[in-house]
Amino acid sequence: MAGGKESPRQKMINMMYLVLTAMLALQISNAILQKFQLLNNSIERSNAAANETNERSVGAIRKEIAENPGGAKYADVLRQANDVRKITSELDNYIAGLKQEVINAGGGLDPVTGGVKNPSEEEKVAILMVGANKNGKGYELKKRLNDFATQLEKFAAPNSKFPELAIDASKDPALSKTDASTRNKDFAELYFAQTPVPAALAVLSQKQSEVRRIESQVLEYLATQVGIKEIKFDEIFAVVIPDARAVVAGQKYHAEVAIGAYSKSITPRISINGSAVPVKDGKGIYELTAQGGEFDKNGQLKRSYTASVSYPAPDGSMKTVTREESYTVLQPSVQLESASLPALYFKCANELQTSSPGLGALYSPTFGGSGAEFIPGGGGKVTVVPNSAQVVLSVTNGGYKLKDFPFKVRRVPKPTVYFTNQSGTRLNEKKGESAAGLRVINAVAAADENFKTTNPKDAAYRVAEFEISLARGSKRVNSMVASGNGANIASLAQQAQAGDRYVIEVKRVERRNFKGEIESVDVGSVIATINLN
Repeated sequence: MAGGKESPRQKMINMMYLVLTAMLALQISNAILQKFQLLNNSIERSNAAANETNERSVGAIRKEIAENPGGAKYADVLRQANDVRKITSELDNYIAGLKQEVINAGGGLDPVTGGVKNPSEEEKVAILMVGANKNGKGYELKKRLNDFATQLEKFAAPNSKFPELAIDASKDPALSKTDASTRNKDFAELYFAQTPVPAALAVLSQKQSEVRRIESQVLEYLATQVGIKEIKFDEIFAVVIPDARAVVAGQKYHAEVAIGAYSKSITPRISINGSAVPVKDGKGIYELTAQGGEFDKNGQLKRSYTASVSYPAPDGSMKTVTREESYTVLQPSVQLESASLPALYFKCANELQTSSPGLGALYSPTFGGSGAEFIPGGGGKVTVVPNSAQVVLSVTNGGYKLKDFPFKVRRVPKPTVYFTNQSGTRLNEKKGESAAGLRVINAVAAADENFKTTNPKDAAYRVAEFEISLARGSKRVNSMVASGNGANIASLAQQAQAGDRYVIEVKRVERRNFKGEIESVDVGSVIATINLN
């Protein structure tokens, strides 16, 4: 009926759609592309079956009118049913045409394998469906889908209201808690930008499924108008609907187990490996935490279980159908953003970025280990502050240890100390400086460039104190001590003569670390002699 009830087939499609939405957020590998293709094939088979069922519904209406006295008065119902089929077929054919264009964007079909030649193609799919200026065919598709839902409401039960079939991310409850960049995408961007060919095909097939679902609801209502109360199913089979057939160790494996032709008059008994599971609305929920073990060279581990569904037959006996279901446990992995393990600096904020392509959105790590303080950040970031010569970073996700990363620890490199004049030009120790022109001496403590690049929060140096002496021959004429990194030497310059020299000695250098704490730095003996001319 048009009141929002969903068939088992549509519930299966909805579950597949949720899986599809989640998979679009993951980095795409060849294995996932294959799963998209399998998902699309499954939806297409389901859509073909739905089309046949809907055609039989119209045939049943036609037969009811032809065979029953007074059936002619329902001729308008048959006309409406035919109109519904025509409207639906036009939209279904339009989407089928889009699918062919998507296939062409992927290079067409390989005559040998029968699959798309370039399944990973994303750019051409985006150009076709989104367009450079949001003028792609995804926007026309959105309008046609939503117009279709509105158009079929006039054939449905009174006060029926079908939801929009194509919505932007901001209107999708499933995406309400995602990041802002996802929430701000419109329908075309959400499902066709950065989307490989098999995923785009699966999206379009899913939309065809929703179109057939609404058609089915309307035809079911029209069937009741000529006295057909229900469409009977002649085959019952077991269906297992997992969220995914591959799951990472430590994560939940979730599946729905149900009879394929569900009826409220049937209360099935469902079990997994002989153990009963709770049943609600004809479906059993099977959930377990995926366990690791001996993974193969590809990091995979196969597991399986047997699902059984028992249901009452028309003669009162109980019949049981079983199905062997398998899934793959993937060995979780983690990697550093750097191609090689970087050296860490002692008592400094060493920021590292970790990621897990396999876990994708499920990656929510905790950090521990030895030889350092580990300060977690968002998005897989961690700040490591070493307190010993060796550090081991341990990455755990969902209680499952992913990997240990060993690091060597370096001492913080000493800064380079030099001196400049009032304009910032470095003093020339070889050629000397003008006695009359030099009025300010600045002391600079420059961090090692590599250290400054990798640890900018720990590379703030300054000369805190230095002494300047005016010397003539073997005697010291006068001197002054400068606090800070600059000194006005006007009092010394008034006494300076050509042939004299300034002897500058650094007394103290300081560094401000990432915590804002100031510590003294041992730079050894730093003395510079500037001859005056």
